[in-house]
Amino acid sequence: MDHALLAANTAAYAMPQSWRLLTKTGYFLGLSGAIGATVTYATTVRPALRAAETEGRNAEVLRSRSATYLAWTGVVLLIAGYFQLAARLARAGKGMPFGDALAPGRLWDYLQAPAAKGAWIAQGTVYLVQNAVLLVTAAVLAALFVPAVRRHADAVALTALPLALAVTLIAAVPATKPVDLDKWLDLAFDQTHIVSGTVWLGGLALLVALAGTRGRLGDDAGLLWAELWRRFSLVAMVCVGAVTVSGLWLSWKHVGAISQLWTTGYGIALLVKILLVAGLVTAGAFNQFWLMPRIARARRADDTSSLLHLTLRHFPKVVWGEVVLGVAVLVVLPFIAGSARTEAGSAKAVSSGGVFAAGAALALMLAVSFYATAKAAEALSRRPVAAGV
Repeated sequence: MDHALLAANTAAYAMPQSWRLLTKTGYFLGLSGAIGATVTYATTVRPALRAAETEGRNAEVLRSRSATYLAWTGVVLLIAGYFQLAARLARAGKGMPFGDALAPGRLWDYLQAPAAKGAWIAQGTVYLVQNAVLLVTAAVLAALFVPAVRRHADAVALTALPLALAVTLIAAVPATKPVDLDKWLDLAFDQTHIVSGTVWLGGLALLVALAGTRGRLGDDAGLLWAELWRRFSLVAMVCVGAVTVSGLWLSWKHVGAISQLWTTGYGIALLVKILLVAGLVTAGAFNQFWLMPRIARARRADDTSSLLHLTLRHFPKVVWGEVVLGVAVLVVLPFIAGSARTEAGSAKAVSSGGVFAAGAALALMLAVSFYATAKAAEALSRRPVAAGV
């Protein structure tokens, strides 16, 4: 590594302050909880629990834990949202000390500030609407602490789902009209990256929390958990594809050359994130090619003992590792600020027909690879059942 080049390029890179690290990481943890838990509940947990063969003690235990988890995500979202709003104020305009930005009066003044010249809407108004929706989302989820409301957990989760998504989508509304197609695409891919990433991480966290109930589940719980893991594997695969495609666009916009990944501050932080995400994908591949086929074979053989061991012992251990890696990604996010192109003095990225064609080809290759992955995992699951699956 050229240390002189690294020093020159990173001279313009500003390390985030400690409060920025905490507020941004906390905010995305809050989003992951609210978005990931509600989407995973709707697409994975609820359908599995509604299946006729799962009615009984196991379903009751998982419904109760799901409701408690969803309620706590509302509390976390509310707290994280408040500190994130204060962080926005501390960074706005000429800035102010973070401690001062926590004052409710200052926050209210910020949210009521008039629109800047040339803006179609005041930035404060955007954040006012966003935080109003955040407050409603948190209240809906936290209502699950009330026993009478818990009986309607399905309806509460389905109500909170679009609200949770709106929290991040509203915050992305630009105060000024984007000047070109690239700016519109930046907004679209950024939100795709956020939503798919939070669904992925938040879903993993919810399932790990539910797996913690194994001591209260019956010996037949393996069948239910096999269905849960199968359903979430499909959700995770879609999220990986969306994270990859959107991440490639955003990386191309901010990184002008591969060498900038280790010669700029932005690039180094991004490289760390890429390595962590690669670890997540590797763990997911292990699940897909090793654990899921064994679960499918045990399920087909009606081997309840092996099924229970695989779904509630082996699988959660791997997922715990994925959750740790996912949280590490969120810790790195505040360091990915600015642009490697700016630090290195590279030209601004400009899209073209060639760029779009390359992107479409990459997306097609990704879709084909996922199809091949699914077929390979299916083939592995059809292998003859061996003793001690």
